[in-house]
Amino acid sequence: MKQKLVIFSGAGMSAESGLKTFRDHDGLWENHRVEEVATPQAWASDPQLVLDFYNMRRAQLRKAKPNDAHELIASWEKYFEVEIITQNIDDLHERAGSKKVLHLHGELMKVRSENDPQNIYHWEDDLTLGDRDENGSQLRPHVVWFGEGVPMMQKAEEMVRQADLLITIGTSLNVYPAAGLIHHVAEESHCFLIDPQIPEMDFPANWIILQDTAFKGLQKVEQRLEIKKETN
Repeated sequence: MKQKLVIFSGAGMSAESGLKTFRDHDGLWENHRVEEVATPQAWASDPQLVLDFYNMRRAQLRKAKPNDAHELIASWEKYFEVEIITQNIDDLHERAGSKKVLHLHGELMKVRSENDPQNIYHWEDDLTLGDRDENGSQLRPHVVWFGEGVPMMQKAEEMVRQADLLITIGTSLNVYPAAGLIHHVAEESHCFLIDPQIPEMDFPANWIILQDTAFKGLQKVEQRLEIKKETN
């Protein structure tokens, strides 16, 4: 039976694909304050600005490609039962070939009904005011905004509890409740943290800390796990 490897990825995972995060820009996300574009209050006060912002992010994502780190993780499905929990709203893990991906904070390529969160639609084009579901409700980005609940947290916690191996990569561990996932890992699990900036916190003895970019850090994990790649 394959070991269960859980990847917990954050914005640093997609940075090498050219996708930016507000935490890299002094509190700005693509020149916008988070409060202007990523809260329920922003949606209520200026929905057009919010739609314009996410339409731009969606257009940017269409041009982006999975990077070497995404590809490397996808290749590990030959050796492990790989499950991914991501804070990212992009689809780069899936496009790299990863099959089990749980999005904690929603998905940029999906929209949902303003009045019924269960009405979710795949959406690649611009979303406009007047785009409605079959019940006449305005559609909004399928994104968990600051101040909203995170409906996939319980499932993510269970995934982490069952992990034989956990790799936390490209996340500041500052955004809660997502950052609290690392406290659900079993004591006997082997854990890695990869990030260019290591958070100032005490890690248990079963954690290996790698201060590095996503791909370089994953290469070091691969060496430590002694993954023997098949050669033709």
